[in-house]
Formats: sequence, structure tokens, C-alpha cells
Amino acid sequence: MTKDFSWLSRTELLIGDDALQKLANSHVMVVGLGGVGSFAAEFIARSGVGKMTIIDGDVVDPTNRNRQLPALATNHGVSKADIMKERLLAINPELDLNVIKQFVNPEMVQEQLESNPNYIIDAIDSITPKLTFLSIAYLNQIPVVSSMGAGGKLDPTLLKVVDISKTYNCPFAQQIRKNLKNKFGIKRGIKAVFSTELPAKDSIILTDGKNYKKSAYGTISYLPAVFGAVTASVVIRDLIKHNSN
Repeated sequence: MTKDFSWLSRTELLIGDDALQKLANSHVMVVGLGGVGSFAAEFIARSGVGKMTIIDGDVVDPTNRNRQLPALATNHGVSKADIMKERLLAINPELDLNVIKQFVNPEMVQEQLESNPNYIIDAIDSITPKLTFLSIAYLNQIPVVSSMGAGGKLDPTLLKVVDISKTYNCPFAQQIRKNLKNKFGIKRGIKAVFSTELPAKDSIILTDGKNYKKSAYGTISYLPAVFGAVTASVVIRDLIKHNSN
């Protein structure tokens, strides 16, 4: 059956047919479907990527509604992965979509990486699961772009894409750098999206430790979405080899 690419005519005008075919033949994995990952997943789907794997074991919580694409007043308690599945397939019914409704653990990561994705977007916001995914992906030599902390920030113009070893002003990135180095011997070689803006210290709260999170910063509606857009752009530009950082 011939696939319908007509909905991508504006994309083809910009990047050309060869690049469009590269995207159609690519497999992108998005891990974490919160404020960053949900928008990243949608942008990847709208670019015409032919195969996606989305991973998230969480459900919508009322506090998600200020920044997360799946979160509405009408779907509290519903799986984020299920909501995004319906949305992505509504964008592209021909998308080859694999949905994993699990929280990250080493066994699951190794199993999913056996599908050999061409690129991974790491939008995990908890340190231990993030380290698990980044370290295993790195050792499997699968390209990854990792989102650092979007909380406590307001200015979307201060985002940068660098090697993780060059991040600064981001406490979350500092923790990831330190643990990658000390626990796994990984000092560089992972692309990171981060903000140079110092987080607002008075916006942090302590949490109950659920899902490996002991604290959280306040967030604004647009900032995680911009992180998602930048991570998606890194993947798309790398896949088509166009002016990537």
C-alpha cells in the first residue's frame, strides 16, 4: 500500500523529498511524556518520522495541566501514553507506533533498545531512571539528546544545545553529569538541551519521593514545550544531516 505523504507537502518544500524519505524510514524513541516529552513526541510525529516508540508509565495528575500536552481537566488518572497514542495516530494514521506503559528500569531499557532506534529523546525528569536510560543508550552507541531541567525557568531564549559536559547553571544537569561520571565513567558524548538561566530558588518544593523525585521546581506553561521543540529539532536535523549542533 502506498503511503500518503500529501499532508507533509509544506515540510517537503522546506527540506526536500530525500530528507522526507529519511524521516519516513527513521525510528525515534521518546522516553517520558511530560511537559517536555509530550511536545517533543508530537513534533517528531508531525515531521513525518515513520516509526516511533513512546515510553511513560505515569497517569495525568491535576498539577500536570499547566504545562503537559496530554493533561486536561477531563482525563485525570488516564495513562499519558494512551492519550499520546491516540493523538499521534490522529496526526499520522500510518505511523508505526510502539507504546510502552512502564516506568524506566534497566531490564525494560535493554529490551526496548533491541529495536535499534535511530535516535532517542530523553525527557525523563527523575535522576535515577534518567541515568539508567542514558548510560545504557550510551553503551549501546545509540544517539541521544537529553533534556535537562526546565523547572524554575522563565526565559525560552536562553536554551542551548551542547555536549552534556558543557552544561552550567542547571542543578539537574550537574547531578546528571556527576553521576554519569562517577557511576558509569561517562564524561561526554551525550547531547543536552539546557537553559543558562539560573533557576528561581524560591520556587522549589519537597515532594514525597514518588517516582524517584524528592523535589520539584515551579514551572510555566511554555518553557517545557520549548525544551520539547528544541530536542525534537536536534533529532530531525541530525536525521537529515541539516545544520545540527
